[in-house]
Amino acid sequence: MRTQLGPLLSFAAGSRVPEGFGYLGDDGQLLPGKPVETWISARMTHVFGLGALAGEPGVEELAAHGVAALRSGPLHDAEHGGWRSAVGAGADDDSKAAYVHAFVVLAGSTATAAGIEGGRQLLDEALAVWEQRFWDEEEGLARESFDRAWTTAEDYRGANANMHGVESTLAAADALAPTDPGAAARLRNRALRATERIVHRWTRERDWRLPEHFTVAWEPLPEFNRDRPADPFRPYGVTVGHQFEWARLCLHLAAALGEDAPGWLHADADALFLAAAERGWAADGQEGFPYTLDWADRPVVAARMHWVLTEAIAAAAVRHVVHGDPRTLELQQRWEELGDRLFLDPAVGSWHHELTPEGTVGSGTWVGKPDAYHLAQMLLLPGRPVRGSVAAAVLAAR
Repeated sequence: MRTQLGPLLSFAAGSRVPEGFGYLGDDGQLLPGKPVETWISARMTHVFGLGALAGEPGVEELAAHGVAALRSGPLHDAEHGGWRSAVGAGADDDSKAAYVHAFVVLAGSTATAAGIEGGRQLLDEALAVWEQRFWDEEEGLARESFDRAWTTAEDYRGANANMHGVESTLAAADALAPTDPGAAARLRNRALRATERIVHRWTRERDWRLPEHFTVAWEPLPEFNRDRPADPFRPYGVTVGHQFEWARLCLHLAAALGEDAPGWLHADADALFLAAAERGWAADGQEGFPYTLDWADRPVVAARMHWVLTEAIAAAAVRHVVHGDPRTLELQQRWEELGDRLFLDPAVGSWHHELTPEGTVGSGTWVGKPDAYHLAQMLLLPGRPVRGSVAAAVLAAR
């Protein structure tokens, strides 16, 4: 690919602010009026940690900055525990969200694997908050969010937060396994329980159309946000990129569980991948993947999001490593060519975050280039051994 990790990390380095990492515009400058958000700070810390593991120069200090900011900066709530969603100009969300905390766990996990100072302490604290506040042992799934003081829980449950909970607990398991194999086994079992409910049960029942939204009792809400279909985190309908992401996570989970992995993990990964590839690709007659489809596989939000394509490529790359299927490699290469041709901004090394179906830069859901997470992982997974986490895969290939 023409897209390369080094230029991407150099671009992402411009997001550094005292509180963590901020929101970048198209030119790599911080967008004025945007708050510093925990999910971006945690993701960037994870990305710079991966860069350090991959031997990229100058990024270890950025990962250390992210760890320090998350441990003791204003995003960390020293009074009530956990992490605020955002601080600074324009911050209007003081909730404690599972989605946000999953990425803090991921940041701590990758920092631990990379030997970043304070990484293990961040992981221990974030994992304790995740287990005490968000994980519902009876359901085998994570609760969505609370107010700042943890007194009121949101009457909504979501697959997105749980997907990243699976990702982060697998990463935590890999980071903890050398010193605490019992904790690693417990975390992998929890990842399996969540995947079994959301993928093996609910998605399989809907012919591999992933339900995203649920009531507090985990009853599916197929019409949720029909009036806000382009929501960046809770869109209406079937989110093609999440189907690719879950397909990849099934393979990471199977690799982590080894001989204890149930056979359905591979079968479900195949079904999800093929459903996303066949129903999503050019669903509106234009090349690429629409953001969302309705329950009859018709495009709802036709915009092309960079993260959807990166997750398609990452899922194909992992699938090819596992199965060696030449057709999967052909898809991966076809999608990589599309990314380099339409999404790559060669002036800065990152990808445009949103395009119209015709291939021009859009901004209906995403403005600027605030996130390097999906793209960095996509660049690091091809050809590397499949492990529970991207960090473990990079370590295994060294």
